[in-house]
Amino acid sequence: MGSKTLNAALFDTSMAKRVTPEWEKLYSCMQCGTCSSSCPTAHAMDFTPRQLWQMMRLGMEEEVLNSQTFWLCTVCKSCQVRCPRGISLTDTMIALKEYAVQKGVNVPTGMLMLGETVTGKYNISGDDNATRQIWSENLPKPPAGVKPRRRRAEVVYFIGCVGSFYPRVYSIPQAVVQLLDRSEVEFTTLGQDERCCGYPLYVAGMRDRLRELAEHNVERVRRVGARRVVFTCPSCYYAWSHLYPEVVDVSGLELVHATELLVELLAEDKLKMGPVEEVVTYHDPCDLGRKSGVYDAPREVLKSIPGLELREMAATRENALCCGGGGDVEICDPTVSTTVAGRRLEQVAATGASYVASACQQCKRTLQEGARRNKIRVRAIDVAELVWQSVETAAK
Repeated sequence: MGSKTLNAALFDTSMAKRVTPEWEKLYSCMQCGTCSSSCPTAHAMDFTPRQLWQMMRLGMEEEVLNSQTFWLCTVCKSCQVRCPRGISLTDTMIALKEYAVQKGVNVPTGMLMLGETVTGKYNISGDDNATRQIWSENLPKPPAGVKPRRRRAEVVYFIGCVGSFYPRVYSIPQAVVQLLDRSEVEFTTLGQDERCCGYPLYVAGMRDRLRELAEHNVERVRRVGARRVVFTCPSCYYAWSHLYPEVVDVSGLELVHATELLVELLAEDKLKMGPVEEVVTYHDPCDLGRKSGVYDAPREVLKSIPGLELREMAATRENALCCGGGGDVEICDPTVSTTVAGRRLEQVAATGASYVASACQQCKRTLQEGARRNKIRVRAIDVAELVWQSVETAAK
């Protein structure tokens, strides 16, 4: 009996076929449990990922759709990179969300509100998008590029919703624009013309709402004649790099994370660096590391700062633990995000570092809140902020 015939005999394939085009891969699952043991939020799920796959294979549609498992997925891709069968597990979790949204079954109220907020306000916070430059208001001397008036610029800095509207991380775009200005990079921002990249909707099962946001953002970047788009938000970076090409033409645009640009600027001696006498550990953001393959650039930047000692955690790079801030999980259950952050912060504390640096605005928010709630004495900071500290020290 062939494998497909055997699968048909043992399992009900109807649900899997309806949910994901890669349904056949799911039937190669050998129920080893690697996905469940890799999952940072499995402790809070009513069914572990392994159990959920088995339920899908048995055609238990009602039980699957009424589960909270896929809504508590941080889409960190830990399970997917470790699956011995190479099953697209994270993609299946997102596909389940899409299926639930289409069916209108058991969709968390917060997710529905997120969809309406982004569609109506063009950002995740629900603020007036005209105030998208509020992060820049207390800069001592805002660089010219901060004002989105320049008709042509070589670089567009795409800030993202978190950096634009959440005060805890205003210091990240503030550091970046000052570094760009100090390096004499010709840049601009889009101001209120920048809209949510659409990634929060994608991971909430609302992929169909991505196209309009993507087309708008790409058109606005092309309008200023930019060749490069720089991101400090790995989710925006991932959306533009991996999701936008499916719905809009991004050819001719070079998409780079801010740490990759900083590596270039430092190699060209565009920034004069002063000592930062601190012990720092680095947290790999899931969207930048596992999902985009950017591991070296942030570490190169940190190692270039005089006086800074970089100590790696027990789990790094593709094995790094998620901070808990992804997948819109905070909307469904903020206590889950805090618990996951606490586990990562235990690894931070074990290094003896005073700072946990990351290259993600959401990671900084989540780790900062996790440190406060778990009473762990460490400060979360972005790589760009440490570079700006170094530059300021050199200028004294």
